[in-house]
Amino acid sequence: MQLDIVYLTYTLTPTLQYSFYPGVFLGTALQPQATHGRPVSLADVRFSGSGLNRPECVLCTARGDIFSADWRGGVAHIRPDGTQAFYGGEAPGGRAMRPNGVALRRDGSFLLADLGEEAGGLFHLTREGRVTPLLEAVDGVALPPSNFVLEDALGRIWLTVSTRLKPRSLGYRAGVADGFIVLLDGGGARIVADGLGYTNEVALDASGQWLYVNETFSRRLSRFRIGAGASLGAKEVVTEFGAGTFPDGLTMDAEGGVWITSIVSNRVIRVAPDGAQTVLLEDADADHLKWVEAAYQAGELGRPHLDNVKSVKLRNISSLAFGGPDLRTAYLGCLLGDTIASFRSPVAGLPPAHWHY
Repeated sequence: MQLDIVYLTYTLTPTLQYSFYPGVFLGTALQPQATHGRPVSLADVRFSGSGLNRPECVLCTARGDIFSADWRGGVAHIRPDGTQAFYGGEAPGGRAMRPNGVALRRDGSFLLADLGEEAGGLFHLTREGRVTPLLEAVDGVALPPSNFVLEDALGRIWLTVSTRLKPRSLGYRAGVADGFIVLLDGGGARIVADGLGYTNEVALDASGQWLYVNETFSRRLSRFRIGAGASLGAKEVVTEFGAGTFPDGLTMDAEGGVWITSIVSNRVIRVAPDGAQTVLLEDADADHLKWVEAAYQAGELGRPHLDNVKSVKLRNISSLAFGGPDLRTAYLGCLLGDTIASFRSPVAGLPPAHWHY
C-alpha cells in the first residue's frame, strides 16, 4: 500500500513545526502555514548512471559532473556526456575502502570517510587510484567507522562519526547520543562536538557562521555557531522530525532553506529558516513505515528495517546535491540502488565549495 500525501505544515512552537500525513501522526496540528514549492511527483523523477555500488553520497559541479561514493572502493564519476569512470584503490596494507561520504578537492582528488567494518578514518584518493590515510585516530584513540566528510571554502575538513557502539546498529536508538564531529585544519585534528544522536551529514550555511548537522536517530536537525579557531558554540536544535523520518543527508538552498533526505521513508524535506517543514517528495509503503516505527519506539531498530525498504522508485535515499546549470536539479544518493535519481527543484541550491572545481 502506497502512502498518499497531503502537504500541510503546522506550527507547534516558533522554532518547531511539523507536517501531517494521513495515517502517520507527526504532531498536534495547529495554525496552518503556507508551504514553499510544490510536491514533486514520482513520475517526474529521472535517473543517471548505472552499475553504481551503494552511491550513498552524491556531489555535483558547475561543469555537469556527478560524483558518488562507491563501495567498489572509491568514487564513481558520471560525466556530462553520460559516460562513466571509476576511481578507486586500496589503502596501505591492502585495506579495502568502504567510502560512505566523499568530498571533491580543488585538484580533482577526493576525501573519503571510511565506513569500515571495525575501523574508520579519513583517506585521500587520487584519480590514479592512490589511497593515503590522512586521519585514523584522534587524541590517540582510533576512529570508529566514519560517516561523512566535508571540506569547506576555507580548506577546513569536517568529519562525522555516528556512534562509538559496536555493532553500529546499537546506535539506532533515540536514547543513544555518542556521535561526534572531528575538525582537521591548520591546528591539527580535534573533536569539536560530542554527544550527538547518530551524527550524519553536516553543512555550512551561506554566511559560513553556522554548522548544521543531522542527528539521524535522535530525529533532529541541529546547528552550532562557528567561533574563533573554528570552535563550536552550544548546540541549537533547529527542528525535530516525527514518525517515519530519519534525517540522513542535508544541503542548503539559495534562500536559506535546509534540504533533508530521510532514509526508510524516501522523503525529501525542506526546512525553512523559521523551522517549518515541507515534504516535497516521498516514496514509501505505509505498512512498512509502521513496522519500522514500532521497532524504533521499542528500541529494536536494526539492519533489516533499513535494508528492506519498500518503495516504487527510490532506493533508500541518503543524500542530496543540487546540480545543473541553474542549480535547480536535485540529485539523490541512495543506499540500496545502483543509479542516481533526480528531479527539478522549486528553488536553486546554494553553490557548494567545490562547485567550480
